[in-house]
Amino acid sequence: MTEQTRAIRLAVIDTDSAFLTPLQNRLDSAGWQHRLLPDAVPSDDLVAMKLNALVVDISTMGPDGWEFLERVAGSVPGLGILVCTSQSTVAQRVRGLRLGADDWIAKPCHPEEVMARIEAVVRRRKRAQVRLGSWPVLHAELEIRSDQYQAFVGDQSVGLTRREFELLALLAEVPGQVVERDQIYQKVWGYAMAHGDRSVDVFIRKLRQKLHQRSPAWRYIHTHFGIGYRFDPEPVDGATEPLVTPAPVELPEEQVDEVAAEPA
Repeated sequence: MTEQTRAIRLAVIDTDSAFLTPLQNRLDSAGWQHRLLPDAVPSDDLVAMKLNALVVDISTMGPDGWEFLERVAGSVPGLGILVCTSQSTVAQRVRGLRLGADDWIAKPCHPEEVMARIEAVVRRRKRAQVRLGSWPVLHAELEIRSDQYQAFVGDQSVGLTRREFELLALLAEVPGQVVERDQIYQKVWGYAMAHGDRSVDVFIRKLRQKLHQRSPAWRYIHTHFGIGYRFDPEPVDGATEPLVTPAPVELPEEQVDEVAAEPA
């Protein structure tokens, strides 16, 4: 057992005995710390468990599974989330990844593959934490705080989700430099971007909306068409109004899907 696997603390939310029995046997033999949970638990309970990975079959929660996934991804920033379920469509997998899942695996699956994917998710999370270790950083009116996975204007939170924060943090690491879409997808989502996938553009659009709501006098993210995006704070021409701080507005899922089909 490596030092990395020894450090993994895992919870599995599932009731599928055909999946759980071989997985638990393999986890036990590998010496992994793990807990099996039959249903959703509050985010505070997951924080208290000091987990760094969660495997969840959202179908066990019915329609509430999507809301649970989004809530956990937003409120437990350092937690790697792997959805493991059966009979999923492409649209469902895309929705899950956009809501905050780090990976998605279809049942039936071998426990060794599940464990390898968990290890990969945890590695990506640790690399992200090391990359952000020297922050907070101030850009124009925007303070980016890695310790809270959040950005602030004054004392007002921008209201970023975990994925939105990771996207902002990646761009802000290299202010003034263009980061290509493929590179963004690889570093934030953790795998290669599929042809025609508009997830990066959708999240950039939502991120810009939230930044503008808190800091309308500044433009932070610029588009380089056909290439990618650049973080480079610039004052908006003619902006003389004082800073206003309306509450952030999330796009409904239906609108997000519509936006995904539009060009950036």
